[in-house]
Amino acid sequence: MLPLQIAARNATLTPEMEADIRERAERLALYYDRIMGCRVAVQVPHRRRHEGMRYYVRIDLTVPGGELVIRRRPHEELRTAVQIAFNAARRRLQDYARRRRGTVKTHEPHPVARVSQYYPLGGYGFLETADGQAVYFDRNSVLDGDFDRLDVGSQVRFTEEEGEKGPQASSVVPLRSERVEEEV
Repeated sequence: MLPLQIAARNATLTPEMEADIRERAERLALYYDRIMGCRVAVQVPHRRRHEGMRYYVRIDLTVPGGELVIRRRPHEELRTAVQIAFNAARRRLQDYARRRRGTVKTHEPHPVARVSQYYPLGGYGFLETADGQAVYFDRNSVLDGDFDRLDVGSQVRFTEEEGEKGPQASSVVPLRSERVEEEV
């Protein structure tokens, strides 16, 4: 890692505050050990009569493949502004490390099925999946109260879970058809 660079604009950093910033910057290596450079800028913009002094903290981290820039809202307390900025830097580094490792959580799309049997008076029905499996569903598993809009052949997305008597749908979402009916 290149040496840490600390800059202060319109503010004076005490030796204790500089030591705190250095310690926090060193701790960032625990979350991603390939940091190539770190610049911390503490700035106090010109004062306005109706506002007190506010500290802006900006952290620029150079990492393989790019740079992470962390800016947060200003705060009246310098120590708090530094803490907030470094907490954000830690989270950004953790996210960056996950993306680099390829361990980013992905959501699998919900499977699509069609309603094969529909019993509106009984309040239940069965879905047929692409592989021909029958999945039970009831009125309570259809989201947004759309149970009465279903019919045999309706396309739906669903989440499958194991029920007492086999597979059942825990949430069913009817797919809207893209057909536009012409007026005659």
